[in-house]
Amino acid sequence: MGAIAAIASKRNENVAKTAGTMLEILKNERTEALGLASPTTVKIENSTENLQTLAITSPIMVGHVFSKISISDMPQPIKLEDKTLVFEGRPYLPNTEIFNGQFAAEKLTQNQGNVEALIKDFDGSFAFVVAESGKLIAGRDSLGAYPLYYGENVNLAALASERKALWKIGIGQTHSFPPGHIAIVDEHGFNFKPVKTLVYTGTRQTTMQTATGKIRSLLQQSVKQRVSGLKEVAVAFSGGLDSSMVAFLAKKSEADVHLIYVSLENQPEIEHAKEAAEALKLPLHICVYSEDAVEEVLPKVLWVIEEANPVKTAIGTPVFWTAEKASEMGFRVMLAGQGADELFGGYRRYLNDYVLHGRAFVEKTLFSDIARMYEINLERDSKICNFHNVELRLPFAAYQLAEFAASLPLQLKIQSPNDMLRKTVLRKVAREMELPPFIVDRPKKAIQYTTGVNKMIKRLAKKKGSSMKEYLQRMLQTTFEGMI
Repeated sequence: MGAIAAIASKRNENVAKTAGTMLEILKNERTEALGLASPTTVKIENSTENLQTLAITSPIMVGHVFSKISISDMPQPIKLEDKTLVFEGRPYLPNTEIFNGQFAAEKLTQNQGNVEALIKDFDGSFAFVVAESGKLIAGRDSLGAYPLYYGENVNLAALASERKALWKIGIGQTHSFPPGHIAIVDEHGFNFKPVKTLVYTGTRQTTMQTATGKIRSLLQQSVKQRVSGLKEVAVAFSGGLDSSMVAFLAKKSEADVHLIYVSLENQPEIEHAKEAAEALKLPLHICVYSEDAVEEVLPKVLWVIEEANPVKTAIGTPVFWTAEKASEMGFRVMLAGQGADELFGGYRRYLNDYVLHGRAFVEKTLFSDIARMYEINLERDSKICNFHNVELRLPFAAYQLAEFAASLPLQLKIQSPNDMLRKTVLRKVAREMELPPFIVDRPKKAIQYTTGVNKMIKRLAKKKGSSMKEYLQRMLQTTFEGMI
């Protein structure tokens, strides 16, 4: 997977060197090419040093860090008639192969430069920036499955796939680009416009039978779109409901599915993962790690996720190992079950809210979590996979599925304040798909606990006389020394 950088000068000054600095921080050992473009000129080289020697000057620049995933992927930016484009990620279309940036460029041309159509017409995981005379036009997919950040100071307004590229050029205050929006970026900064976003309108009454039929159809379609054209695919596997459903449907879509399970040593959940994989009749690759491995990988995880949040770090560590293993095994695409807990009420904290605040409050909280799952989980995991040049595809993070799930009444997700299983309607879908009962009826167990990672980070922090938050914050500061 590649990365995006874009910058607009507020003082009409040349920003080519600054854009090159952003690309330098975004590249890694898997980078194959680097591209830089003004609204009229595109240059693609194999190093930032070569880019800097080229005669390209402009107060408006877009850049791209290229790593091939699909055989059709090509280095960018892409030259259009009177503008240039960087498009990163995938739009997913029914009954078609997976498309790329060139496809987006063709669609943009067909729509006479109407960038809103890229968001309105396509589900997917993507972000893009168009460079025109005097301005940038940026956009992000409707759920925020692909990461994009923005920020500005007195001299510059800029966007990037990672916060560190903005920090490096002196923009300390960064924000997640709102999903389903476009932004006009010029000497005045950012002007946002919603194009395709989730809007809370309350829930609608529907039967369990209707809901299960719709969810099954939408999830099958989403998985099929995300494995289209693939001969083989990895699945981040826990043995739980969500990853098992994704793996089962990917197998039904005739992909060669391989399950990857990671854990620290001597964790009891390993045996369950083996039983679940055997029941699904899919190959399982188990990777077991030590305490030393946790301490060694934490700086890398913090570098990628770009924050010292203890929960995100404890989740991000096993995701890092999973993506690393997928890459080592030669997989370029990995599926995962992220998003299901937000869509269908999987988190235990919803029960506490139910008791304290009632049904209506929980329904609003569920919608808020669906709308914010890009900040909660998706950005973190996408950046981790991108680091390993593995493309993360999330069947539950599909706009139509999220929109339908958001409309469901609470009782189809959480039957009562005492519902320890939760995700009622999703479990019924899994039963109808004939998944084994020991998978369908298994209580949710968070990855940071089943792998033992959360406990291990606490132990490492205690050795330093710190809380987890203090321990990780110091490590983050050291990792980003001189940048934050």
